[in-house]
Amino acid sequence: MTPLHERIVTSDGITLAVDIYPHADPDRPTVLLLHGGGQNRHAWATSAERLHAHGHRVVVYDTRGHGDSDWDPTGEYEMEQLAHDLFAIRDRFDEPGDPVVVGASMGGMTILAAHRLAPPDLWGGVVLVDVTPRMEPDGARRIVGFMAAHPDGFASLADASDVIAAYNPHRPRPDNLDGLRKVLRRRDDGRWIWRWDPAFITSKLDAIGGDSDAASRRYDVIAELLLDGARRITAPVLLVRGALSDLVSTDTVAEFLAAVPHAESVDVSGTGHMVAGDDNDAFTNAVIDFLDRIHHANQQQSTPRTGTT
Repeated sequence: MTPLHERIVTSDGITLAVDIYPHADPDRPTVLLLHGGGQNRHAWATSAERLHAHGHRVVVYDTRGHGDSDWDPTGEYEMEQLAHDLFAIRDRFDEPGDPVVVGASMGGMTILAAHRLAPPDLWGGVVLVDVTPRMEPDGARRIVGFMAAHPDGFASLADASDVIAAYNPHRPRPDNLDGLRKVLRRRDDGRWIWRWDPAFITSKLDAIGGDSDAASRRYDVIAELLLDGARRITAPVLLVRGALSDLVSTDTVAEFLAAVPHAESVDVSGTGHMVAGDDNDAFTNAVIDFLDRIHHANQQQSTPRTGTT
């Protein structure tokens, strides 16, 4: 279906582009989908349609500085700001029953940061997609390097496709390049540039883009802050990892599970960091199974018990 579109203004005046797939089954929780860095809400299109078909209202939005949302005039994109944007979205769609929040990469980091700023009972469930509080530095640097490259864009969509294929060599190249128009826009001079604020990535270079001692210390500080958020999660948690990921390893998963003992994790074979894009069927099936178990548990809790005395 074609989603409804809204624009929601945050507490500091940033306007976010939001797509809503209305409720099909009001007994099922709303699902909020948070995309990764350099992506936008369209990355979730297939998953959103399937989750909606399964009965959920689904809300997807462009993070500030991405897609059709406003760029931050300060050029700063801190996790706390992104967390407050998430609260603005949640407040707009507040209803009986807490929403389930799904975050890929940067979206998952936003969820962890949000748990440091507000009560954990805001959420009925948490899904983290190939992100843990402490990530593998080499994988993080590869992502930053990809996003920082080609600041002047590409002469054609085919050139952009070549760069994306080199970054994701395990994923088949599409025959039709029209889908790239959702992540690239054409400048007046004819060149194609990414649909994100360049300041988003340049503001991260000092934290994870270099090899200096200062960068390493900053990286450790971020990891500890996100671990603190993880320890505060009380809702059911699913961690979905791409089996070929160079960002999330078995070691970082183990650290996360030690911090959140009630969490569960699943690896999706044949996928890298972009799990939902690499194998959307396997990814969405894992999320639907998780949502069904949450729904079943909630139904059991709300059903009056009967018995004899």
